[in-house]
Amino acid sequence: MMNTSNGQTRPVVRPATQAGRFYDGNAQRLSHEVDSLLALHANEKQYNDVAALIVPHAGYYFSGNVAASAYAKLNPEKPYKRIFLIGPSHQEWFDGASVNSAVDYYATPLGEVKVDRETARKLIETDSVFVYRPKAHDREHCLEVQLPFLQRRLGNVPPIVPIIISTNDFQKLSRIAEVLKSWFNEENLFVISSDFSHYPSYEDACKVDALTGEAIESGDVEQFISALETNATRGIANLATSACGEFPIISLMLMLDNQYKVKHLMYQNSGDIDDYDRSRVVGYHSFVVLRSETAITERSTPDAQLSTEFLLPDEDKRVLKEIAFQSIKDSLNGKSVHLQNTSNPILNQKCGAFVSLYKHGRLRGCIGHFGEDIPLQKVVAKMARAAAFEDPRFPPLRQNELDDVKIEISVLTPMRRIQSLDEFELHRHGIYIRKGYRSGTFLPQVADEVNWTKEEFVGHCSQDKAGLGWNGWRDAELYVYEAIVF
Repeated sequence: MMNTSNGQTRPVVRPATQAGRFYDGNAQRLSHEVDSLLALHANEKQYNDVAALIVPHAGYYFSGNVAASAYAKLNPEKPYKRIFLIGPSHQEWFDGASVNSAVDYYATPLGEVKVDRETARKLIETDSVFVYRPKAHDREHCLEVQLPFLQRRLGNVPPIVPIIISTNDFQKLSRIAEVLKSWFNEENLFVISSDFSHYPSYEDACKVDALTGEAIESGDVEQFISALETNATRGIANLATSACGEFPIISLMLMLDNQYKVKHLMYQNSGDIDDYDRSRVVGYHSFVVLRSETAITERSTPDAQLSTEFLLPDEDKRVLKEIAFQSIKDSLNGKSVHLQNTSNPILNQKCGAFVSLYKHGRLRGCIGHFGEDIPLQKVVAKMARAAAFEDPRFPPLRQNELDDVKIEISVLTPMRRIQSLDEFELHRHGIYIRKGYRSGTFLPQVADEVNWTKEEFVGHCSQDKAGLGWNGWRDAELYVYEAIVF
């Protein structure tokens, strides 16, 4: 609080320094813009046990859709006690974490958001790695741009704890994580602010961001750091960074254990929005971090599952093939993918699917989604695009390859936990192996391509896909599923 001339105190308010720059400065237009972005994800699954989000912080024109895909996962009825907003410093380097303990509110055109100054002060008192550096906050955009999304999604936003991290000292990042971990519980939400690849070409951005995104989704901080180092040493032209928020992300990942699941939500880069110049782009990912109970029920909620008797009529298979092809074609032409509204219950059934691309009989990309949280037609559109441009094993698909590509779609039945390989049927079942944050799968049709026994099939999946070693499956969770392949 600030003392006035008459002895009374008035709140200290950080002004909306980025209004009219990163987002609209008019309250009515800003509300409409944010609501429209959230509406793009209105039919997607919400979660009650969201521990953290990783969201971009560019101007809404470029990254607003990706940010909205994460905020739409929040249940607006969930009563969080406070929100930790954590991002990188674009203004000042100070080798630590700066907590804004000096203001009572952050302002946006939509109103003021209260700061939890008590918690901010406790952080500073707990460890000297936490400080307050005014210049780190005064004009920093990476936290401010998150507030309108929280205001429109949650309505009454709980108090925030604004933190800017500016250190590449792993020991200090570990200390930051250790202190924050005591607040990393069901009462609080953590929002990590980060854009991803900066300034490579469109094609290089897709490759760089695919590797980085896969590492984050693994939940393994060492894999994430390795991905950053790999990208940095690949000699990619104009690549300034793979993730400007790498230090906040590392801090978050250091707080995770096997009670959490990191789920990738969406990827775009600025070239997908404005294809005028694809020679220099910025990448945007979104992720949600779920507590293990959510991660388990996500796969086992009865009303979200397909019956094992599920059948796809030939006409629906044809439509899904067209959706996959059009998704790839639109992406190559720099257009957003637009699905037609349909009342077809099969195309709107929420289930998992893989899309595989083959060129002259050889695999050219394969990406899938297991969760039964997205309508089938949307899964196919998203996975087709991902298979074409985000599979880290292959370069992004080029325009001149499109006519040579054959599309194969595998619609998945719900996964079922098994306790013994006796329950696994080669050629009929796909296998999914999970241990901690490591996981891997083989589709059922893989058995048709190799001459492996059941034990070899599972051993190769454990070793080659999950990274658990040949016998790692023996103390891991095993799931089976079936696939309708066409």
